Amino acid sequence: MIVPMKKVSLIMLENDRKEALKRLRKIGVIHLERVEGTSEELTTFRNTRTVVESALRILEDVKLPKKARKTAIDETDKKKLLEISTDAAAVAEKKKNLLDKISTARSELERFELWGAVNPADFTYLAEKGIYLAMYELPTDKCRLISDEVKTLLVNSSKSVTRFLYIAGSKILERPQGLPPEAFAVPMPARSTVEYEQQIRTAKEEIAVIDGKLAEYCVYSQSLSEFLKQLDKTIEFENLYSGMEREQTRKDTSLAWLTGFVPVDAMATLKKTAGDNKWAFMADDPADDDAVPTKLKNNKIVSLIYPLTDFLGTIPGYHEYDISGWFLMFFCLFFAMIFGDAGYGMLITVAALLFLLKDKKKGKTAQPMMLLMLLLGVTTVVWGTITCSWFGIPLEHIPAWIKALSFKPVSSVTAAESSAASKLVTEHLMIFCFIIAVVQLSVAHIKGIIRYRKSLKCLGELGSLLMLWGMYYVVLMMVVNGTKYTINNVYFGLPVKYVVFGFLGTGFLLSFVFSSYEGSLIASILDSFKNIISVLLGVVNVFSDIVSYIRLWAVSLAGSAISSTVNSMAGPTLGHAIMFLGIILLFFGHGLNLILDVLSVIVHGVRLNTLEFSSHLGMSWSGFKYEPFSETVKK
Repeated sequence: MIVPMKKVSLIMLENDRKEALKRLRKIGVIHLERVEGTSEELTTFRNTRTVVESALRILEDVKLPKKARKTAIDETDKKKLLEISTDAAAVAEKKKNLLDKISTARSELERFELWGAVNPADFTYLAEKGIYLAMYELPTDKCRLISDEVKTLLVNSSKSVTRFLYIAGSKILERPQGLPPEAFAVPMPARSTVEYEQQIRTAKEEIAVIDGKLAEYCVYSQSLSEFLKQLDKTIEFENLYSGMEREQTRKDTSLAWLTGFVPVDAMATLKKTAGDNKWAFMADDPADDDAVPTKLKNNKIVSLIYPLTDFLGTIPGYHEYDISGWFLMFFCLFFAMIFGDAGYGMLITVAALLFLLKDKKKGKTAQPMMLLMLLLGVTTVVWGTITCSWFGIPLEHIPAWIKALSFKPVSSVTAAESSAASKLVTEHLMIFCFIIAVVQLSVAHIKGIIRYRKSLKCLGELGSLLMLWGMYYVVLMMVVNGTKYTINNVYFGLPVKYVVFGFLGTGFLLSFVFSSYEGSLIASILDSFKNIISVLLGVVNVFSDIVSYIRLWAVSLAGSAISSTVNSMAGPTLGHAIMFLGIILLFFGHGLNLILDVLSVIVHGVRLNTLEFSSHLGMSWSGFKYEPFSETVKK
């Protein structure tokens, strides 16, 4: 559930605002509205943080044994920590400049590698003696085009390029006559090749010294990390302190105030603190246009989905739905169907159990992510057992008792009996995907009916629900089997065409009239007419949303094909001298398939919850997390 919030305002004496912020931080219940403070102290803290953060990034690249990182500095010795950070940043910048010099020198040495030793001073000396030289390169097959009047001195030649010196009796101001157009003048280096080589050696020596210094500083990484956390805490506090709204008309009686949001279950704590400190206090329900943070509260099982939603950054708006429970339930099903293999599910289950046992031995609390992986692994094993899919192993190699555990209507055992049976199993799997679609999307519209039960807008949600159910049979006709599922069928004495057209027609009419209802029926109808294209496309979207769930079967089928292909490629090598190649192929092939399945879950499994399901709920995931002002600094 989304915990209800109260919008609160606190007023205190301007002189007491620093102490007030300390007390509010201690109780840690109020999510303060964003403020932008300005002060010299705040600027100094932010600049210091930039230096420390830069130093930490630099030291992260330094590889040291774990034991070498245990040296610590008391976090109160801020001056020492700042000196280390400043010097680390300075020497790292110096190292960067030295690397640039090495790169430049190497580039020049490569340019003159086939010229031998080149020294600009030698050219200058000869020019003083009246001998002017310039370096040229020319394709070897063009050398015959050089005029006899041009004086040259061959340096070296290969099949492709010839290098030579052009000799002149006066300063060379322009390209000499008699050289073919293909002749390329080689620019003079800034210094001699010998000096470049020395520059590289010197720079490497200096870099070695810098690396040693960074290694010395690296042992203080933990202290710098703690210092950074303290700076974040200080910056957050100073930003609020300097950004609080306040009067500046009187000295001793000036007031300061702040506004924020508090969960209803924490209001008693805030009221008591306000009373003890004699702050003026006001609380009210948030307005519709208030940017209210979202705090989710669910049981331990539903909370298992939080690691995934935190990773995705999907937070429902305060006025939206908390679908954590539905998200978890359908995501587990989607995950199991996309992986579709009991063997893969067992690998995930065992890996999760090993991590959980490792944490238990260390006395750590079980990580929610590992518990989620355990749940996903178990559901995958169940689905893979139902469909009799085990690492893509051929059915003839699977024990009979495992085959007996499968569910015949969707089992690969049934599909292997005949082509007709295989087609029937495929139909069953496709129908199951569409049933999931109808169930999940029906949940969305039922929640809408409940939400708008006191308004005629609930009839618009009912219309969408009827269209969904009517469109389900249209999908069966057009996608699954047009011969078996026809408009002329009769079920339980009811002609399908009357039921389908009745649901679609009634649903469209209700949706058209009431979906935009906000107190005026005429305004709602006019709004639908105004957006008639979107309304009509909405009917098509219902069809496409249901069909999109077929991806669960299609992606699983692709994964199964990859597993079978890997096994067929590796099978002939097993039991022979090159068996190790087959084992490597099995590990690589199935490992790659697992990675592809993970990507498929992110792309497809998550999408069905955050797009198709959410769009029918009318959710935009516009929320932001409730993060109270507390001793723990939010990143």
